[in-house]
Amino acid sequence: MSIKGEKGILYIWDTAAYKPIACLTSNSLNSTLSVIESTTKCFPGVVKKTPGQFNYSIDAEGEYIDTTTVGGDDAKASHDALFLLQQNKTLVTWKLDTNVDDATSVKYYGDAYITDLSADFGSGDEVTTFSATLDGDGAIVLTDPND
Repeated sequence: MSIKGEKGILYIWDTAAYKPIACLTSNSLNSTLSVIESTTKCFPGVVKKTPGQFNYSIDAEGEYIDTTTVGGDDAKASHDALFLLQQNKTLVTWKLDTNVDDATSVKYYGDAYITDLSADFGSGDEVTTFSATLDGDGAIVLTDPND
């Protein structure tokens, strides 16, 4: 069964609970595994491959909403909240729920730094948007570290 993209929600831990990053239009989890290649005189012409380092990042794009001022939607996190975390060089704990409508869906967890963050303030009736990159620190796990 396929999962609709709108069901995959990205959250960040906020000392007491996970807050959804809002209002996202897309988010992706990207992972890489480096490969170390070697050849020896014992087996000339044969390339031996060994797994190297695992790396990951999360990219997110969305509409900027107010989540930090009086009257803002403090149940969510948006560019304003992410900016404060980035400025403070905070290691954030994140959660990616692959299907919020299914309690048994796969949920990924990890820690990351917000390395890239931008806001695009258009003109006229254009909605302000933002994009963010979270650069992973450590492993991705399937168990909530805050339970």
